[in-house]
Amino acid sequence: MDLDRLFELANLLALTGWVALLLSPLLPRVSQVYAGMAVPVVLATLYTALALAFWGSTSGGFGSLEQVAALFASPPILLAGWVHYLAFDLMVGAWEVRRARAESIAFVLVVPCLVLTFLFGPAGLLVFFGVRLAVRLSRGRLHKTAKETSHD
Repeated sequence: MDLDRLFELANLLALTGWVALLLSPLLPRVSQVYAGMAVPVVLATLYTALALAFWGSTSGGFGSLEQVAALFASPPILLAGWVHYLAFDLMVGAWEVRRARAESIAFVLVVPCLVLTFLFGPAGLLVFFGVRLAVRLSRGRLHKTAKETSHD
């Protein structure tokens, strides 16, 4: 199978995982098994296969930006790097959904985080951390206000 076809299939598979996360309020367990485990395992397998098959065929490394650029000048290694991003960003999105559910954060607040994580990885995670903090602070203030009013 050629690299362009693998690229397309990996993207499509990852996209189905993101759709599953967006549908997670309807099917939470299915979403977590599919997007939080099954798809990342398939992507991790593809990544590992690409890395094992092509790692020695390229120059470069991780010691400098120039070495990283040389490493990713190889299309098979570039594809492996892209699949790495797909797998890890999806895992982060699945974690965001799990944390939000565990902390009773409204899913409507999680959706923008998922979109940002899908598009911009760490920026979406950062926004999710901000949402968690805002919800926690809001609940703390609401709880404190409720206690104060009950004493009046």
